[in-house]
Amino acid sequence: MTNSSANRQYDLARHRLIESLRKRGIRDDKVLNAMMRIPRHLFVTEILRPRAYEDNALPIACSQTISQPYTVAFMTQALMVSRGDKVLEIGTGSGYQAAILAELGTRVFTIERHFDLLEEARRLFDQLGYNIASKVGDGSIGWSQFAPYNGIIVTAGAPDIPQSLRQQLADGGRLVIPVGDEQTQTMMLVERKGDTFVTTRSSGFKFVPLIGKEGWKT
Repeated sequence: MTNSSANRQYDLARHRLIESLRKRGIRDDKVLNAMMRIPRHLFVTEILRPRAYEDNALPIACSQTISQPYTVAFMTQALMVSRGDKVLEIGTGSGYQAAILAELGTRVFTIERHFDLLEEARRLFDQLGYNIASKVGDGSIGWSQFAPYNGIIVTAGAPDIPQSLRQQLADGGRLVIPVGDEQTQTMMLVERKGDTFVTTRSSGFKFVPLIGKEGWKT
């Protein structure tokens, strides 16, 4: 298959994926349009590229995964970000979620504990022209240097909501984080209103564990 024909196939598959997300209840056109523009096949290994636009999580290096597109769309929609917002991502992984946030016009800061994953994600950010701040570190304690954040998104399951992340959230900001045991989690949306934190829940998600000082211990 030539590059042009492969790209056409990817475009068609991406269109089908976006329509399926819309049917599943994703209504934010900004999020859907950003996902339409992001070539998800670049964020998986070549052997998995034919499956890149399935609505499934797929394995990446370091025993991690690239999240299911529906989950990415659900979490991004819940953040309700605006252009120029400062967003912290915990768990860079493949870089796909960070790229979508950057495509939405936010200032993205992302943390990954695996150096090899972060290096590959950085290569893709450069290739796609995204100016994303990143570092290797313990995401469970956030990135206090650039706090507060309008949005914080955690792409790994935590046993509890880390206090450090609550405190790094701006007034009016939103934190989206899966919380539960190491098998299944409930998606928590935490909205900060002054010193008050209002939480809503959605069940039925599964993530790799959040490892760190305020997450699961190794």
